[in-house]
Amino acid sequence: MVSVVTLVLLGAVLVVNTLIAAVMTRFFRIRLKTRAGSVIYALLLIPVVLFVTTMLFGAVIPGNLGVSVLLGLWIGMPLVLGFTIDVLYVPPPEEIELPKTT
Repeated sequence: MVSVVTLVLLGAVLVVNTLIAAVMTRFFRIRLKTRAGSVIYALLLIPVVLFVTTMLFGAVIPGNLGVSVLLGLWIGMPLVLGFTIDVLYVPPPEEIELPKTT
């Protein structure tokens, strides 16, 4: 049986990983000039970072939750939510003015 503390910690990891995924997706969309480049980096680098944060948080959360929960809830769902938040709810990078570098 899962305790309330475990559920709260699961939710916290989900929120933190979603925030990380959204910020990293945004960074790649702003910095990379091609659309395909930002998608490739988002699909290759963000899961690695989410895996590292999952390993850090996983040491704190008690119980044996299984690999499917680890991959689906802590890596897959935040990746999809972060990408969706960035694409649908944040203005496109073309509308943002970056400072000129000399």
